[in-house]
Amino acid sequence: MKSFIVFALVVAAAVALPTQIDSKNAVVEKNDLVNIGVDGYSYEVQTSDGKSVKEVGTLKNAGTENEGIEVRGEYSYYGVDGILYSVTYIANEKGFQPQGAHLPVPQ
Repeated sequence: MKSFIVFALVVAAAVALPTQIDSKNAVVEKNDLVNIGVDGYSYEVQTSDGKSVKEVGTLKNAGTENEGIEVRGEYSYYGVDGILYSVTYIANEKGFQPQGAHLPVPQ
């Protein structure tokens, strides 16, 4: 009985360890692109190793001297520690503004 408990604990510990993600053999599972050259663009990519990225660019202030593209997006990936890291962001006239639980917050 004791050896069964020890075996069960070893199995539980092994299952709890993060597994290494195989990025070298990853394949693209989703690849969507919309870019007709007017007013902006969007794309989304997902791979079999858990990486994903999604972005939308929108033309702002069209026809003015302040015309520019505002980009909103997100990306995520698994770190070597097995944790899924996610970042959302906005890029506009105020610069690149990322947010994520693992990123420091300016004070």
